[in-house]
Amino acid sequence: MTVIRSARRKKTAAIEARGDGYVVRIPARLTARQEREMVASLLRRVEAKRSRGQLKDDTALERRAAELNQRYLEGRARVSSIRWVHNQRRRWGSTTPADGTIRLSHRLQPLPSYVVDAVIVHEMVHTFVPGGHGPEFRQWVERYPHTAKAEGFLEALSFMDERPLREEGPDT
Repeated sequence: MTVIRSARRKKTAAIEARGDGYVVRIPARLTARQEREMVASLLRRVEAKRSRGQLKDDTALERRAAELNQRYLEGRARVSSIRWVHNQRRRWGSTTPADGTIRLSHRLQPLPSYVVDAVIVHEMVHTFVPGGHGPEFRQWVERYPHTAKAEGFLEALSFMDERPLREEGPDT
């Protein structure tokens, strides 16, 4: 485990799975005792999530991407890394085609596997089909058999996330 003290962090801490360990980011001002307590608390939360099956590590993601690449994309995708990130609020995934880096929003983790797989395939196609979401891009993405269903699922979820909830009352 690596602990990184950050002057930018004021109150919160973050933990991220990296390889076979964790990277923990904490506020720089914490005492050694506070650091131990915060790290222990974060590890307990991670283990609780892992035991509930809600946390998937990057290694499992890499294996799944390799399998999907061979099965649906003829091994054409050039992925240097694929990982979960917590800073994507408006996107399900993003790719840097130049270096083959793929980032998936952590919000995908509790969703059905066919949805996660569709996003992985979509992002991998960006690594070898230039020019956005044109016809050739769509042809490759649609080789994954659950693409349409997954896109519908994500569209409905996005709609519900953006839609303000109304209070139900006598006027509704």
